[in-house]
Amino acid sequence: MLWVALLIPSDPSTPPPDDQLRGLSMYALQFSPRTAIVEGAVVIEVEASTRLFGGRRALRDRVVAEVPELGVGSVAWAPTSLSALAFARAGRENGMRGALTSLLDELPMETLAAVRPHLTTLSQLGCKTLGDVRALPRGGISRRFDKQLLTAMDQAYGLRPEAHEWVQAPETFRQRLELMSRVDTAPALLFGARRLLLLMCGWLAARNAGTTAFVLRWMHDAMRPRDVDPGGELIVRTAAPMRDVEHLCRLLAENLAKVALQAPAGDLELEALGVHPLEEVSKSLLPDAVQQGESLTLALERIAARLGPDKVLRPIIVEDHRLEWQTHWQPAPEPLPKKRARRNRFPQPSFILARPLKLAMDGERPMYQGILQLLAGPHRVEGGWWHRVRDGEAESPATVVRDYWVARSPHCGVLWVFHERLGGDRIAWYLHGTFA
Repeated sequence: MLWVALLIPSDPSTPPPDDQLRGLSMYALQFSPRTAIVEGAVVIEVEASTRLFGGRRALRDRVVAEVPELGVGSVAWAPTSLSALAFARAGRENGMRGALTSLLDELPMETLAAVRPHLTTLSQLGCKTLGDVRALPRGGISRRFDKQLLTAMDQAYGLRPEAHEWVQAPETFRQRLELMSRVDTAPALLFGARRLLLLMCGWLAARNAGTTAFVLRWMHDAMRPRDVDPGGELIVRTAAPMRDVEHLCRLLAENLAKVALQAPAGDLELEALGVHPLEEVSKSLLPDAVQQGESLTLALERIAARLGPDKVLRPIIVEDHRLEWQTHWQPAPEPLPKKRARRNRFPQPSFILARPLKLAMDGERPMYQGILQLLAGPHRVEGGWWHRVRDGEAESPATVVRDYWVARSPHCGVLWVFHERLGGDRIAWYLHGTFA
């Protein structure tokens, strides 16, 4: 077994607040569902998760790099949860280097919480370390002290199984943080908001989900002017569900740069609004190459946060049989619609013209650099009666009734053409696209 203990510095008589421990446990759930709050600290059993995070060394480096931002002062690793806590209190990170018995025997008595109520008596007996306590007769310990002492000693040394109440990830995420000092400018809120984002991303990872929107709220100081609101809020949106802390921090920083606080702020609150399952897609059996640059989606969201959501547009595909209306433009931060399988079996062109080009006729045969030979068709497209387009100040319906054909030109290759009935038996042919 491999346990990790995350210890927040505090006075032994006054453990950290419950909401701080609860928030830290939400962060820890991304590493293992076997997470518990024990003796004012968070412990995680990660034996089965090490390969998922690239091995023990990679997991250790990530945890040690991130937890200081969450107020954690000591991190320790050991075969049992209580021994990991003892090593964390002693300031020794590695409890896996050597035999557990000899390593624990060297620690001071106060590193085990069950020993603290009996420190005075044990000191009078000449005990200074956990090894000294373990050397005492077990019968005398069981008669003179409470049973919790012997039980905790056995559990720390791995002689008795441990039982924990595992932390469950809640259905929603909403976390509050009191800032260390009052903040006068909105960009300065990012320091505290990053801690909340770390907790939110850990909660999202535990639920195998991502967020498309979150809201950061701040509460103004109680001594604010009467005409100032109690607080403010900022909503940040993403085009696709994600839980990348660095990208979400960059988006939040860009948005906070455009906000002016009406009064100093003292408290923050972060809430995840749009939570969706995150599907991990891998198209290769080999490891993916390391991404050196920023993806297009992340870059567009960051630019849109700086310039405004309506200044950066991206094309999306919508369901429409009229090919020229299948591409729409929407603000980059808005969520992308779900892709659906297209059932159109008729060949579709590689390129289409902005406006269909009317073709010359040789009798009843259309021409484009020679007489066209019709290869496949007709494929009728009829619709758009609900769609109206604006041309200047007037609006006109975008209804189409067309029969599409795949045709071959003697000099231009394969083309995509259609005809419309103009009335009676008159037929007009148009070129609408070409095949690569």
